[in-house]
Amino acid sequence: MTFRVDCHVKVLDDTIVERAKRAGLDALVYAPHFVRLPEVRERAASYSDGDLLVIPGREVFTGTWRNRKHVLAIGLEDPVPDFITLEAAMAEFDRQDATVLVPHPEFANVSLSERDLRTYAETVDAIEIFNPRHFPSNNRRARELADTLSIPPFTSSYAHLPRSVGIAHTVFESRIDGEADLLTAFGNGAARRVVYDNGLDRWGTTAAELGHLVYENTWKKVDRLFLSGTEPTHPHHIAYDGRFDDVAVY
Repeated sequence: MTFRVDCHVKVLDDTIVERAKRAGLDALVYAPHFVRLPEVRERAASYSDGDLLVIPGREVFTGTWRNRKHVLAIGLEDPVPDFITLEAAMAEFDRQDATVLVPHPEFANVSLSERDLRTYAETVDAIEIFNPRHFPSNNRRARELADTLSIPPFTSSYAHLPRSVGIAHTVFESRIDGEADLLTAFGNGAARRVVYDNGLDRWGTTAAELGHLVYENTWKKVDRLFLSGTEPTHPHHIAYDGRFDDVAVY
């Protein structure tokens, strides 16, 4: 019995679900940018069925735009905003006993460093060792970090585009019947394999996803910073009732 999960996707609709099922996946972790946890939960539930489990997650943007460190949390009970300190985010994940995954370590200016990983090794449940947006050197470095720090691996499609879903996924070598079982598997370091396509299809996905990354960090970022007002996941948003004001970076 195995369980195949794409541990991090940004997009979710009927096309995504169909593609995931064709790829033989059992689950997706849906963690879109700048969307509050209640909305993520509602959307994930609406696309889950007996053939595909959609699990809500939050990729929290800690730090500033210039030096942000992304951390993926699943199993959260209470919402956690973006743009708070890494220390505050990790403390909140600990408080909630959330499952903490580290996407794309040491990639550009959006990732946890080796020093961060050493500092929070007791909180981190897994490190992403293959990401389709990475070049081979980035993936080799990620694998080195997981091996050096003895932290279990995972992989994901990190899909911002529908074509990417399922191109990389994590296979657990045990029976998993729902979200709680998956969280336990991560927490216990359960046996797993990382599976990814490294052929022409993979490089086409890499090119498309990197193109989307450029878009995210140019016109889209300008819109978010200057044109759209306060993000729903900003720590000063009314939804957080001032709980994170003292650890906000903006």
